[in-house]
Amino acid sequence: MSDEALRQAAGFDRLIHEPSRLVIVTILSTVEKADFLFLLTNTGLTKGNLSTHLTRLEEAGYVAIEKTFRGKVPQTLVSLTGAGRAAFEAYRKSLKNFVNQFPE
Repeated sequence: MSDEALRQAAGFDRLIHEPSRLVIVTILSTVEKADFLFLLTNTGLTKGNLSTHLTRLEEAGYVAIEKTFRGKVPQTLVSLTGAGRAAFEAYRKSLKNFVNQFPE
């Protein structure tokens, strides 16, 4: 692996690069909003793990978390922020450039 390839790999957004958060951000990039139960089902994470990862993403400004009610039932809605979408697109571009350096 070249020095340039190593520098590129080291430059990935580590917050998004973590596998569970990458799955969360990828799912959120395809929808306007997702509720907690949808993310729970589609990520395969436990409630605690999902909550922890969402908190990290929220602290970074990548997701917005909205607590509402559906009737009398609490509902947590999650969406990517503009910064989150931009970070995910930059991550995708970096990953694509990194992978394209290697022969097939």
